[in-house]
Amino acid sequence: MSILFELNGKKVEVDARDDESLLDTLRNRCGVTSVKDGCSPQGQCGCCLALVGGRAVVTCAMKAKKAEGKEVVTLDGLPEDETSLIADCFAATAGLQCGFCIPGLALRAHHLVLKNPEPTRAEIAKAIDVHLCRCTGYTKILDAIDLYARAKRGEATPVLETNGRVGQRLTRYQARDLTLGRRDYVADMTRDDMLFGAVTLSEHPRAKVLSIDTSKALALPGVVTVATAKDVPGDRWYGLIHLDWPGFIAEGEEVRCVGDFIAAIAANDEYTARKAAALVEVEYEVLEPICDPEAAILPGSPQINPTHENILGHTKIRRGDVDKAFAESAHIVEGRFHTQRIEHLFLEPECAFCDVLDNGQIKLYTQGQGIFDDRRQCAAFIGVKEEDFQVELVPNGGAFGGKEDMSIQAHTALLCHLTKKPVRLLLSREQSIRVHPKRHPLRMDYKVGCDSEGRITAVWADMLGDTGAYASVGAKVLERAAGHACGPYRCDNVHVDAIASYTNNPPCGAMRGFGANQAHFAMSTCMDMLAEKVGIDTWEIRHRNVVVVGDTFASGQVFEKSVGVKETLESVKDAYYAAKKAGKAVGIDCGIKNTGIGNGAVEWGKARLVVEKDGTIGLYNGYTEMGQGLLTILVQCAVEVTGLDPAIFRPQVDSKFALGCGQTTGSRATLFGGRAVKSAAEKLKVALDAGKSLDDLAGEVFAADIVIDDTTAPGKEGDKKIKTHTAFGFATQVVILDENGKLEHVIASHDVGRAINPALCEGQIEGAVHMGLGFALSEDLPCEDGWPVTYKLREIGVMRARDMPTVEVILVEDYEPEGPFGAKGVGEIGLVPTAGAVAGALYDFDKIRRFSLPMKDSPAGKAISVGNIKKRK
Repeated sequence: MSILFELNGKKVEVDARDDESLLDTLRNRCGVTSVKDGCSPQGQCGCCLALVGGRAVVTCAMKAKKAEGKEVVTLDGLPEDETSLIADCFAATAGLQCGFCIPGLALRAHHLVLKNPEPTRAEIAKAIDVHLCRCTGYTKILDAIDLYARAKRGEATPVLETNGRVGQRLTRYQARDLTLGRRDYVADMTRDDMLFGAVTLSEHPRAKVLSIDTSKALALPGVVTVATAKDVPGDRWYGLIHLDWPGFIAEGEEVRCVGDFIAAIAANDEYTARKAAALVEVEYEVLEPICDPEAAILPGSPQINPTHENILGHTKIRRGDVDKAFAESAHIVEGRFHTQRIEHLFLEPECAFCDVLDNGQIKLYTQGQGIFDDRRQCAAFIGVKEEDFQVELVPNGGAFGGKEDMSIQAHTALLCHLTKKPVRLLLSREQSIRVHPKRHPLRMDYKVGCDSEGRITAVWADMLGDTGAYASVGAKVLERAAGHACGPYRCDNVHVDAIASYTNNPPCGAMRGFGANQAHFAMSTCMDMLAEKVGIDTWEIRHRNVVVVGDTFASGQVFEKSVGVKETLESVKDAYYAAKKAGKAVGIDCGIKNTGIGNGAVEWGKARLVVEKDGTIGLYNGYTEMGQGLLTILVQCAVEVTGLDPAIFRPQVDSKFALGCGQTTGSRATLFGGRAVKSAAEKLKVALDAGKSLDDLAGEVFAADIVIDDTTAPGKEGDKKIKTHTAFGFATQVVILDENGKLEHVIASHDVGRAINPALCEGQIEGAVHMGLGFALSEDLPCEDGWPVTYKLREIGVMRARDMPTVEVILVEDYEPEGPFGAKGVGEIGLVPTAGAVAGALYDFDKIRRFSLPMKDSPAGKAISVGNIKKRK
């Protein structure tokens, strides 16, 4: 079918399928990649926005044929002075993080201000309701659009910060290109002779595969190859910790969840590849899925994963005499708490691209959180040496822990290996939700005692987490939940058990907070209940119990430095009591989150500064940029030492150097990566101080490898001093409701050690608060019989701009001596205390104590516009 329309001022004629979306036409036939595919065909993320006949339209939900005879304008089609101003406004306000959603929002800003030159913040929030941002929490997006409107009226001028010293608000690396959609993500990469991949997933959460017939798929014109388990030349099983995850399920084996891979197809175009994937015929012997972790760990339950018993991990913490402490306690509270499974919902779905190099080696372009882990597993999968398999990070469109495990990297590599051609493989949003690990749902039983003055005497907790069909890092998540069971509160008598159980549900693994936020919700509620029994308010009981230097963490580690939680608590005191005096419902909680994996893991920071012939400096490190601003932070670390212009640094992550540091997880990239860059920069500074110029140093490499190997594993402390983690982030958050019980204002006070870039630091906290509020009130991914009950973005419940309260960030800097320039990680702590503070505010409002998340039935939950999961017939 031929379609004629005007695209960005030029007449174009394309041949399109009858059912083809305008988004597919723009991206695949017209080469316009500023429109992104985040949810096709739902039309619920706004990443694919274009102006069609003057109307703002989500193009994934519009058929291409409806554009016949119309004017279509994408962000690329706006005048250069207009796009330059928009880009400057987003860059100046730090109004972007991963950047995937921003081109759509930038075009929306233009369309809004064209119609309404003086929009209020409420009007801006309403106008962007179709747009989803998972990173920013919207605060700085509203700032950017407000600045743009004022600049258009001649009332303001965006200023981009170029001072790259530590403590300055240096503009994010590539901020302008990200805003305008000019920096490629993996799905934007092309080669002239490339093939397109697609996958066939399991049709059951548990079943034996009797046969796989690919003949119809192979017979489809345009299909080049179909790969199944028998085509894997190397190790078919992979995993971050346990090799328990097969890249394909073979005939005669069981599928263990609905995200298992049966086949992968390479074809001449994506439509044909996906059509072929649907033609793969699989004969199953359907088995009863085991979806309840309580049932899974019972003696005699069928073993879910053949590599490991159903109890994946069991963490035990024992300190003091809990029974004696409870017997002597003045007050005791108990409760059973439940937290939900949550979808990461990063805006960029999983995509991998593999190319064949001139020497015959394969190069993987990955969005993963640990490119060297991707390299190790992919090389083993296709049966080649690691050094013969190259890898490069393409900074991704959000991750939050959900891109630690591999998704389709190995399958893309295999298709490339088999065809000897470049291959790009992209998951649909539904496939993404089925495949990648989620946040663990936890059942937590708590018992907490205190003396007559409200000082905690004992904590007993029993936790059970559903880790799904594969290990991922599930045992570590429960280990972290156990270690954070007491929150940032002093307690000498602790008894904790935490079990991670396999089931036939979708896998669960790393997600921002990593078990700490689940535990904090339970402990915070217990703190509030104890305060009520003692007769003091919720601020005061925390002030009497928060840890200081010299106190002991739940894990047994004695805090020796950088413990700023009391300062964060005191910084919100006046606002807490002012809100109470004004008759507002107020909730509060304090939080703690490790920085660095610790628990006995050997960790690294690795960096190379390479002086290039053109006067630039390549800045290589092993950690992933995924929107948090790491590349910008590392540039600032180098600038602080050398005094050089930040514009000459070119940060990147690839396998040119052996910089494997493991996953970008545990809020450790700044802590360890920053230390490595600082060390390498000090070596460069010595050369510069000796009188050498960058021209003199062209070709030289300044290297630093930092090893951290002084932490202790649970249960293996022996007689040595316990140090479970390198550093800790601390926070206090206050949640204030309006007269109807709706979210009104959040104060987030955070001990960040040192804010290397305050603008990016604030943005991390604002985005984490947004995620924490969703965790508390609206987000959920229930599964029935092993299947997610929804794939719709609005039903999954990530809050929109109009749902967000105002967020006030307070940065407290308690110097961390083991961090670069005193800094420590802030990526996760931002959502750790949020749910507890929301629950406390709701109890203050209606005196209903809530023990399960999300609290959709609450006044605050009911006021949120998303999260209403419709019953399916």
